[in-house]
Amino acid sequence: MKTNILGGIILSAMTVNSFAADKPYFSYPVGRIEVHMLVETQGPGNPSILINPDRAAIDRYIPGGTYTSAVNTFLIKTPDRIIVVDTGFGGAIFSSMKALGFDPAQVDAVLITHMHGDHINGLQKDGQALFPKARVYLAQQEKDFWIKPGASTAGNSAAAALAPYGNRVETFRPGELGTVIADLIPGIKPIAAFGHTPGHTAFMVESEGKKLLIWGDLMHVQLIQFPVPGQSVSFDTEPVAAAAIRRQILEYAAQNKIPIAGMHLVYPAIGTVAADGSGYRFTPAE
Repeated sequence: MKTNILGGIILSAMTVNSFAADKPYFSYPVGRIEVHMLVETQGPGNPSILINPDRAAIDRYIPGGTYTSAVNTFLIKTPDRIIVVDTGFGGAIFSSMKALGFDPAQVDAVLITHMHGDHINGLQKDGQALFPKARVYLAQQEKDFWIKPGASTAGNSAAAALAPYGNRVETFRPGELGTVIADLIPGIKPIAAFGHTPGHTAFMVESEGKKLLIWGDLMHVQLIQFPVPGQSVSFDTEPVAAAAIRRQILEYAAQNKIPIAGMHLVYPAIGTVAADGSGYRFTPAE
């Protein structure tokens, strides 16, 4: 069975086609900004991605050893821009955009949380940019990790994904959570969430006093990683750092009552978190 991987989540062709088409997106307002979560895939997850899991925790939080996994992207409409955050595998994102009345040619910017295949494969097809006028933004640390100066795009999916955008690729350095951070794009701030990958970035969406933190791959198996945030997965480049930033962001979101959104949370993939014993509890948005 064919799989698609670039140092990240593995989804089989069967999984990719398993999502129920009656819920392809979820819309959430943030002040004057519209945020649309677009489901790329949803299907059974594999608990073997958990690193040295505690058997009691597995039995408690994932009874039967099965759970649902997802890959999501986000479309953001500000008063003057249309922005995509990650591009998934390049499949359902386009049909969901069409259903919402958006065309890829309208997209002004694509923000990349990190460069695993299930986040960047929708940037291009056959060497052609799928968002023809968009500028692509990613952390300098992430670009440096995946793309070496002068390297060929042959065999390098990250380089191939960016190649069609040429000088429309822009890098930035994410700011530390809780510090003063300049907007990358009006209403959107880049937050350092390093650990899953060296430049993994979350994006804080803000408008009229409302906020939403799109946290990328901070979490892959929500049934266990909310109550046990120290649990990392095999896709994490630095599992210890990934666990530390996961707990830090969860605590910050809980204390400041900031809703969160994730690329691997199941539908609606947006909600609130609250401290619950040694871990956290997630309440999906309605």
